[in-house]
Amino acid sequence: MFSGKMDSADAFTSTSNRRRRHRAEDWAEMLLRMYLRWAEARLEDRADGSQRRRRGRHQVRHLPGGGDYAYGWLKTEIGVHRLVRRSPFDSDNRRHTSFTSVFVSPEVDD
Repeated sequence: MFSGKMDSADAFTSTSNRRRRHRAEDWAEMLLRMYLRWAEARLEDRADGSQRRRRGRHQVRHLPGGGDYAYGWLKTEIGVHRLVRRSPFDSDNRRHTSFTSVFVSPEVDD
C-alpha cells in the first residue's frame, strides 16, 4: 500500500448516481459526508476544510491532505457502492437498493 507515485497527493472525490431519485441522492450525500468527516478527523489542525461543487447528479469534494496520503487511502473507495435497506414508508416492507458511483483522483500540480 502507498507504493504509487501519487499516493501522497491531495484527493478529489466525486460521487454520481444514475437515477435522480431522492434515496440515491441521499446515499451519495451520505458517502460524501463520510469521506469529508474522515478527512477532517485526519486533518484537524488545518482550517481550510473542504471545497464543494455540485453539478446535477455529480458532487465533487476536494479533500486536502497531501502529507497524509489522502489519495492513497481513498483510491480504494473507487467503484460502485450499494445501499440495501427496508424502507419505513413501504407498507409491503420490501427492500430498496440505491447505487452510487465513487471516483477519486489525485490533485496534480502543473
